[in-house]
Amino acid sequence: MRQTFDIKGGPQDGRTHLPLLRRQLERQGLDGLYVPHDDEYQNEYLPDANERLAWATGFTGSFGSAFVFLDTAVLFADGRYTLQAADQTDPALFEVVGIPDPGAFGWLAQQALKGKRVGYDARLMSPNDVAALAAAAAKAGAELVSVEENPIDAAWQDRPPQPMAKVVPHAVKHAGVAHTDKLEAVGAQLARDGADAAVLTSPASLAWAFNIRGGDVSCTPLPLGRAILNADGSAELFIDEEKTDAALRRHLGNRVTLRPLSKLDEGLKGLAGKTVSLDPDVASSWFFDELKAAGARVLRQRDPVAIPRACKNDAEIKGTTAAHARDGIALTRFLHWLDTAAQSGEVTEIEAVMKLEAFREELGSMTDLSFPSISGAGPHGALPHYRVSTASDRKLERGSLFLIDSGGQYLDGTTDVTRTVPIGEATDEMRANYTRVLKGHIALAAVRFPPGTTGTHLDVLARHALWQAGLDYQHGTGHGVGVYLGVHEGPHRIAKPWNAVPLMPGMIVSNEPGFYKAGEYGIRIENLQYVTPAEDILGGEIAMHGFECLTFAPLARDLIDIKMLSKDERKWVNDYHKRVMKVLGRKLDGEVKEWLKAACARI
Repeated sequence: MRQTFDIKGGPQDGRTHLPLLRRQLERQGLDGLYVPHDDEYQNEYLPDANERLAWATGFTGSFGSAFVFLDTAVLFADGRYTLQAADQTDPALFEVVGIPDPGAFGWLAQQALKGKRVGYDARLMSPNDVAALAAAAAKAGAELVSVEENPIDAAWQDRPPQPMAKVVPHAVKHAGVAHTDKLEAVGAQLARDGADAAVLTSPASLAWAFNIRGGDVSCTPLPLGRAILNADGSAELFIDEEKTDAALRRHLGNRVTLRPLSKLDEGLKGLAGKTVSLDPDVASSWFFDELKAAGARVLRQRDPVAIPRACKNDAEIKGTTAAHARDGIALTRFLHWLDTAAQSGEVTEIEAVMKLEAFREELGSMTDLSFPSISGAGPHGALPHYRVSTASDRKLERGSLFLIDSGGQYLDGTTDVTRTVPIGEATDEMRANYTRVLKGHIALAAVRFPPGTTGTHLDVLARHALWQAGLDYQHGTGHGVGVYLGVHEGPHRIAKPWNAVPLMPGMIVSNEPGFYKAGEYGIRIENLQYVTPAEDILGGEIAMHGFECLTFAPLARDLIDIKMLSKDERKWVNDYHKRVMKVLGRKLDGEVKEWLKAACARI
């Protein structure tokens, strides 16, 4: 099994490591240090060697930050982690402050720190975050200092080594386009933008642009490295030498120069006098400082690989469709198990996760999970980002709802799907709210929209039925998804906050409205879907995009209040289940196939 359920960290880490860190602060003449959760690569999942916030505080949540001073320390964590932050830190050492109010920088601005020197690591922060930190420090009267050596790195005596997984070629049959053609196309766009080169700092961009994959990060097949892509289509790829071999060099060819990661600063100096494209949203402030010192002219613009990576080509769509069909087999077997053996009320959240993972393992093609599964029974389902541990493991009790959000990584695709099912008999309230969530899901799945539409424009569709009942959910409705890459991928998304990136053909996005009743239950229905090319509508004047569903797994038929659905909504459910049966039915047999027929019966 790939997933673990023992949460590392805890108060002892802070008690042990805080004195070591403060000695380093004194050695460097600092009064305090800002500690973000982010690492040098802006990874969603951090290698153990880069878990600096966890080392300093004991807090292992995926989002947070801290200020550590010589005589006090403050940890900032959002609502997902309120209880975890309190459990994992010593209250005698750390004050825990909620996010977003006032937030780490807002808190700093309110302090009286005249004459104090506060350090930060430019490698871990975007230039926009550095500017915000500088403004807050100025209000507090503090001097902001960029550190040459991160005090945590200097104090961390048993730090794990950086990951050194081999970097391997990603076959063109999966990628759809040779990396040389990708580099030429991106280079041509740089030339049109007036840039001589771009510095690629995102591991996902490296993976896509060079048709390579790695194993440096859990749940995502990323190779940690950097690249300089020139407008003529040539490139320098900076990767630790231990990760490379002759097969990789043959794959890259003579238009790509493979260099040790330790030579990155030398490569940046070589850009002196050139106009260099750099993305302030994904590149750390350190890159901007280095390029400025080298004498390069920095052109602040979106990573030139981001949009091409987001707009999947035909081979990528074909591959991810096949991956989702396989994944649907595993998920259907699991849903059958939930509807039969797991109805006892004795199965636990961890046992459910392990059972689903076993079904996926049996496929023989999964390389990893795409994220740690969210397995929420009863009130745990009301925590949208809940992660089960041995300490929190709960039984799937009868008369409750169970929410499972999970996915797998396959060479041809990345999956992410959420289903909510009843354990025992559901209440009328549960069924009504499930149906409201389903109505929002259907609205977003069936919508047609003109070119130029962003996810922000569509978000209300998924919330409309909930809003009419005075209900809502406090997370985004849809995130981008890669193809054998990250399960959370930008730059597009569907959410309330403004997103300026139009939804374009080939973009994969999740459709996952939900409802969460604190302390009782949670509901979420999630499929992945991709944007289709704009087509004319009979009698219309504007060609419209739409969505094509990728995920195939039955909905919880027993939770649908049919009376709440319109005729068109009932048709959507029946058509969806007809497709599920067509895609999955021929690959199943026996009891599971008969169960699927019943689950997909017309409503």
